[in-house]
Amino acid sequence: MAFEEQRSVQAPPALRAIVSTVIFTLKAGQLQVCLSARHSPASLPETAVSASQSLEDAAKEQIFQLTGHADAYLQQLYTFDMDAHSGNTLTVAWFALIAADKLATAEHADANWVDVLDMPQLSPRHSDIISYALQRLRYKIEYSAVAFELLPEAFTLRELQDAYMIILNDFRLDKANFRKKIREAQILEEIDQYRETRGRPARLYRFRDDAQLETKARRFFP
Repeated sequence: MAFEEQRSVQAPPALRAIVSTVIFTLKAGQLQVCLSARHSPASLPETAVSASQSLEDAAKEQIFQLTGHADAYLQQLYTFDMDAHSGNTLTVAWFALIAADKLATAEHADANWVDVLDMPQLSPRHSDIISYALQRLRYKIEYSAVAFELLPEAFTLRELQDAYMIILNDFRLDKANFRKKIREAQILEEIDQYRETRGRPARLYRFRDDAQLETKARRFFP
């Protein structure tokens, strides 16, 4: 009697998830992104997700370890293809926004902040993730107030306009039109404080507590 050859069937390797977070801040007149100082060449921070963690909790933990800040604006960006070498690893990318004054005084040694317009050589995958995060951020500030997440609690209208121009890498925003649109959005309130400037002291503002951070019904620009 002929017997068919018995072939062992191996179970596919368990799927692993890695969280990678694009953390933006505004410092020194630049939109900066946090890279990991542990790796050479430079790379985004990456953390393997444990079985007991959600993806969001893993991203929040990564942000806290790098910045000392536990309550950043956070949004899932994209799930990128499986790693070409292992075949069983997914990278789930997030992007986060943190005001520079909320960064811990003694930042983690692994945090390496660089200008998004002057980054070191990155792997194509990490370069693509940052490019996509920057594209998403620029899109979001066209219709939402998420740019306020990169500002201190109190700011001048000039500082707000500068933030938008730095993020967009476009320094042609008309001052009068910008301020008109911001006031029409009714998302700011004056506070009884001023910032000393080379000219007249500038009134300080803050984001209203009852204002919506995001709404599709509003469009700031163009």
